[in-house]
Amino acid sequence: MLPENITAILARNEKWEGMAATEPFEAGWAKEAIIFVRALKKPQGPQPVGRVQISADGMHWVDEGTSIKLPDEGETAAVKLSHFGNWLRLSADFAQGSSAVVLVSLHLKA
Repeated sequence: MLPENITAILARNEKWEGMAATEPFEAGWAKEAIIFVRALKKPQGPQPVGRVQISADGMHWVDEGTSIKLPDEGETAAVKLSHFGNWLRLSADFAQGSSAVVLVSLHLKA
């Protein structure tokens, strides 16, 4: 039997500034996850560290403990996850005047 897997786009060509986060994704069936972040344009100002967040209900979030340095233009960053419960998302808090245009994808495997 082939393993079950899926790729979900959580943010596409979105300008992140202030308090930013991807759409949440229900991933409780998966055993492993990889989040990829790509900068589609040159980021403005200092870039924050992105935080993986988990949730029991998809509405109330806590930091999972994994962080990711947001990439520069044309670069890609990734984090691998396991033991993440049911809901996943990526968030970042940008300083005033800072922003990034991102593509964030989530890759899940059962």
